[in-house]
Amino acid sequence: MSNLTNLLAMGTAGLTFVSFAGLMTLPWLVVLVVEYGAFRMFFASDLSIPATQPSSPDAPALPRFSAAALALTLVGFVVASLVGVEPAWVALAGALVMAVRALVVGQVSPRDLPRFVNLPFLLFVLALGIVVAAVVEGGLGTAIGTIVPLGDSLTSLLAWAGLAAVLANVVNNLPAVLVLLPFAADAGTGAVLATLIGVNVGPNLTYVGSLATLLWRRVVADHDQDARLGEFTLLGLLATPVAIVAAVVALWISLQLMGAV
Repeated sequence: MSNLTNLLAMGTAGLTFVSFAGLMTLPWLVVLVVEYGAFRMFFASDLSIPATQPSSPDAPALPRFSAAALALTLVGFVVASLVGVEPAWVALAGALVMAVRALVVGQVSPRDLPRFVNLPFLLFVLALGIVVAAVVEGGLGTAIGTIVPLGDSLTSLLAWAGLAAVLANVVNNLPAVLVLLPFAADAGTGAVLATLIGVNVGPNLTYVGSLATLLWRRVVADHDQDARLGEFTLLGLLATPVAIVAAVVALWISLQLMGAV
């Protein structure tokens, strides 16, 4: 449920929430370890400076209601998967609960809700899908079909992830996954999930690689933080290739253990 690419991949692979989480847990943990190590190395000089400021006594308390709503939504994904209910309905229910509560306690007004829903962003995503469909029908789909990997070996999964990562950094990860998923689906569950690793981890190389990074850059700029292109790219080159390879190897191991190749 972390992003749009996951939702698209789940539907294409025909996986339940539980089976998807089971297969992707090991790759997820491996990526966390690689990214943590890369950040420790890259920012070693910054991290070596001892803290001089005590924790703020005015730190905000844990938003218990929101945390509980999110936890129950996660449980709802598992339950919905077991009874055949689409996860989108669970996500909508969780969002409505939090929105209604915010209205009741006066955190937001009814006029604020459209801004939080971010309709322009939703229209942008819709437009991306329309453009991708047109481009695929215009010949890109045929071209991609001639170079996609065959088989379900570790080498093939690495090739799927690499192709997805390259395409994501060229055209953004959402169009990339929309283009590749039909071909990956024909190759099996492993290819779909390897493609997902490519379009989720691979975009860390460039600003334009993912919608999440574009949104992140806009938020940090609004808070007067400078996200320098050179530093971002260098850190991406240090962490991303290793993370992709390690995650795909972990995925291959999970597929063997769970018999889902």
